[in-house]
Amino acid sequence: MIRAGRSVRTAALAIGIAAFGGALHAEIIAIGDQVSVRETDVQRPGRGMSMKAVEAKFGTPQERRAAVGKPPITRWDYPAFSVFFEYEHVIDAVVNPTAQAAP
Repeated sequence: MIRAGRSVRTAALAIGIAAFGGALHAEIIAIGDQVSVRETDVQRPGRGMSMKAVEAKFGTPQERRAAVGKPPITRWDYPAFSVFFEYEHVIDAVVNPTAQAAP
């Protein structure tokens, strides 16, 4: 039980660091109950960007997944990241595990 609580606190800390890190570009890595944050230089869309703006800046995605749920959430996959949209706007962009991290 203590491990689960510790994992939740660790995840919350990692998310807080990533969210409020200023200019820090980071990705959160979670494997089992282990969570870590590492720097990344992978450019990806920012929250609020439209689908048209994402495609204009990053090109055609490798795969467009159909919207699911309410509100509809759509996923576009690029080689280095995946983008999640609510309706027509980015809600998050996640670096793929195979993408290169900053030195």
